[in-house]
Amino acid sequence: MTLLFGAYPFLAVNTRVSGGLLVVEGWVPDYALAFAARELREQHYGKLYVTGGPLERGSPLSAYKTYAQLGAATLVGFGLKPDEIETVPSPSVRQDRTFVSAVALKHWLADHGAVAKEFQVISLGPHARRTRLLFEDALGPKARVGVTAVRDQNYDPHRWWRTSEGFRIVTGELIAYGYARFLFRPPKEE
Repeated sequence: MTLLFGAYPFLAVNTRVSGGLLVVEGWVPDYALAFAARELREQHYGKLYVTGGPLERGSPLSAYKTYAQLGAATLVGFGLKPDEIETVPSPSVRQDRTFVSAVALKHWLADHGAVAKEFQVISLGPHARRTRLLFEDALGPKARVGVTAVRDQNYDPHRWWRTSEGFRIVTGELIAYGYARFLFRPPKEE
């Protein structure tokens, strides 16, 4: 039981790298995007890179077609200037969306002549450990990846098993992390 109850702190890891690029996954809720905006200002990063693939619902009705675009627009709504944000959309895929978003970031940086070896990625709660692992896989062995897990406000992280949403998310992320850690093999780039 200790293993199960310790799942949230294991998954919602926080590790820092100094300097580098600040990245936020565009699918995170508004309060996590607000945290990213504060982090940009307080830690004096030059820009905030917003990743994400196509919206899963409502895209025909939305001015934004990807989570990267929606996240960037939300950040502007929180007071960031458009030139403080880089939108890095990723293609539509059925699986491994976090990995594909990290690969899109890697390609975007290469296409724009940007060189970075350190990345601080902001994610949501128990998704953080998997995010760090997949960004490390995508960005390569020379990249140092830190991750910040913004607390999921939809359930108590100390008693996540007491709500259906907390139980579903944490156990799902535990399974997904196991897949990413032990079964996932990054495709070879051409």
